[in-house]
Amino acid sequence: MTRFAQRLSEFIVDQPPLAIALSGGVDSLTLAWAAHLARPESTIMVHAVSPAVPPDATHLVKHYAKKAGWQLHIIDAKEYQDPRYKQNPINRCYFCKTNLYARIKAVTGLTIASGTNTDDLGDFRPGLKAATEHNVIHPYVEVGIDKTTIRDLATSYGLNDVAILPAQPCLASRVETGIRIDAKDLTFINTMESMVRKQLDHGDIRCRLTSSGVKLEIDSALLGKSATGSEIQKTSIKQLAQELCARDHRHFIGLVPYTRGSAFVQPSPLSKKSV
Repeated sequence: MTRFAQRLSEFIVDQPPLAIALSGGVDSLTLAWAAHLARPESTIMVHAVSPAVPPDATHLVKHYAKKAGWQLHIIDAKEYQDPRYKQNPINRCYFCKTNLYARIKAVTGLTIASGTNTDDLGDFRPGLKAATEHNVIHPYVEVGIDKTTIRDLATSYGLNDVAILPAQPCLASRVETGIRIDAKDLTFINTMESMVRKQLDHGDIRCRLTSSGVKLEIDSALLGKSATGSEIQKTSIKQLAQELCARDHRHFIGLVPYTRGSAFVQPSPLSKKSV
């Protein structure tokens, strides 16, 4: 067992019985595995399904729950019924997590643990406020674990397919701030990303819905090493994106480099003063 795995296990053992908020990404899946190893009889995994959760994430959660023998609850967090969430303000994540944590607490009655890591603390994360309000604990933060270490942990646990998962926030994070969250849009986003991902290796891909139209963001490192290969791949991906947009009567802006958090639109200082 690695040093960080030992520290994580010791921290989990010292906690009351836990409900792991399991999104299906590398952070929460690795935490779920570690928690089950440390306390199999008193740890429950809770996965919420909604239009914003990629079906592949749910499939992966079910796969590992069956493989490892987890106690798994699949719930509807009901955030999609919250008009504040659907309005998609800059702090949309706060309303999402507020609904999620309240629902997990109602279903399990246990202390909730999230996959938040130390790298997340430097980002704009409205969901962390909701976590504080619901007394959610963050084991990775408590023992000083960042994203790179999580991937190392996943590998050490034998979760090789989990270790290479790209960052995959909820599908609603692709919708530009202020554009109302709509289930049809989220389905389109998931379809676009799933089909593009089949043409590329693991890495960051985002289908962004903006006020100007649809743009496809891809990590430039994924588009091939040779100039020729890269251009051929770009052309193929552009054609696919254009076809999907045309089929869904959407305007395709183009293929651009991946930029983290580009769907968030911060209010201007002037608008803040006028509120």
